[in-house]
Amino acid sequence: MRFHIITAAFLWAAFVESRKIRGISSSYKRFYRERKSFLCIDGSKMIPFEQVNDDYCDCADGSDEPGTSACPRGRFYCTNLGFRPHYIPSSRVNDGICDCCDASDEYNSHARCQNTCWNLGQKERAYVEGQMKTLDEGLRLKQQLIEDGVLLWREKQAQLRELQRAAEDLQIKLEEHRKRKHEADRLKEQTLKALKVGDRDVRPESSSCGFRHQNSTVSHLFQLLDSNKDGSISLDELKAKVVLVHDETRVLSEDEALTYYVGREQKTKDTVSESAADPMTARRDGLRCTRFSSSTSS
Repeated sequence: MRFHIITAAFLWAAFVESRKIRGISSSYKRFYRERKSFLCIDGSKMIPFEQVNDDYCDCADGSDEPGTSACPRGRFYCTNLGFRPHYIPSSRVNDGICDCCDASDEYNSHARCQNTCWNLGQKERAYVEGQMKTLDEGLRLKQQLIEDGVLLWREKQAQLRELQRAAEDLQIKLEEHRKRKHEADRLKEQTLKALKVGDRDVRPESSSCGFRHQNSTVSHLFQLLDSNKDGSISLDELKAKVVLVHDETRVLSEDEALTYYVGREQKTKDTVSESAADPMTARRDGLRCTRFSSSTSS
């Protein structure tokens, strides 16, 4: 009795295996549910279900022969449990070469194929784990760079604010200096105008100080001092023509008159011109605070 049960189980398993549709993915199993007829997936033809995988191509799209090499346009699906599943051309089914790692494509050939999907899957998983570690390290470095960049950005922003405050302070100081310069220029202009007005109001008798008024020329002064018209001025002529402003009654002494000469016994018209042209020289030569005596009118 037990023998009959075991035999029936083996026969049933063989029947189920014989009725199993090879070469299809789980997403296409709904098209291959066992029934009386089979509709080609492209809808072009209806055939009896017994003709599926009978090693004869009935459908133009090859959908009735997913597990054989009968149809030139057919595809065989490698399940490859433990590794990546993929499709191969149906022409490679039972050709004696192991194309699927689970050896499902050589189910009826002389080839001795081994199921290597688990080993290939381990290598694939190790590679993926290595890639994930590299990715995690890259993400960690990226986050570190982002944090460093944020800190650097904040530091630069603080420096920028300091520079902006310094620029504002300098702008305020610049405006103050511009106002001061404007005020100084205004005062200078007023002073120059006042000096010009003062020069126009100077008395004619003050022109004896030749550096104060430009209307009296050096030539005119020289002619007044040169009494004998010999082209030079002697000490006697200078003493006779020049008196002190603060004491008109006192006659110019010889030493005082000599200061006009600076070591010379006589002054010519050219030397007088040189002394009068330089105010500092005129002051040094004693041409300050003097005027001609009344005798010059003669």
